[in-house]
Amino acid sequence: MRTLLLGLAVALGGCSSAYYGAMEKMGIAKREILADRVDKTREAQQKAKEQFADALQRFLAITKVDGGDLQRKYDDLNREFQRSEVRANEVRERIAAVEDVAAALFREWKQELAQYSSAAMRSDSQRQLDLTRRQYEALIGLMKRAAERMDPVIATFRDQVLYLKHNLNARALAQLAATNRTLEADISKLIADMETSIREAENFIKDLRSAQ
Repeated sequence: MRTLLLGLAVALGGCSSAYYGAMEKMGIAKREILADRVDKTREAQQKAKEQFADALQRFLAITKVDGGDLQRKYDDLNREFQRSEVRANEVRERIAAVEDVAAALFREWKQELAQYSSAAMRSDSQRQLDLTRRQYEALIGLMKRAAERMDPVIATFRDQVLYLKHNLNARALAQLAATNRTLEADISKLIADMETSIREAENFIKDLRSAQ
């Protein structure tokens, strides 16, 4: 039941205080929702990384082989582009959901500091808040940097698909092959950034849940 509720929390992506309040009443704190959304973002980045790597291999294979059915090649390229765009959008949506619950969590945490009667406990809670916020800011920075790396790749994919759509000839295919080196470099940087972000997400989740 608990897993189902967490899945519902991510799926709905609610951003209102009433939404988080309702989840709290069901026993799911903002900290837990944050850990789960970070995990979902990590999964989305992993899938996007795999899709971009697969798409690159398909693009290289299609543009390096002379001859064949150009319409079919266009269809293959367009299909890989659309899959990549879907994965990229999913990553962006997941990051936005993480930012939303993180803002709510840190706002609540800061407000609750004033409720302590024990100065020692308040000081320790403040220290934990500051540490968690620094870890989060490092993580969200990595996530966003990796997400930004997707933009030039998606743009190149789109250009290639559009160009081939309106120029179904061998000369057009050769023109696309000229961009392969740039595409390979962009995707290599994207994959490296995503792998760094994925590792950081795993560490963040581990630290967040061990502190509960």
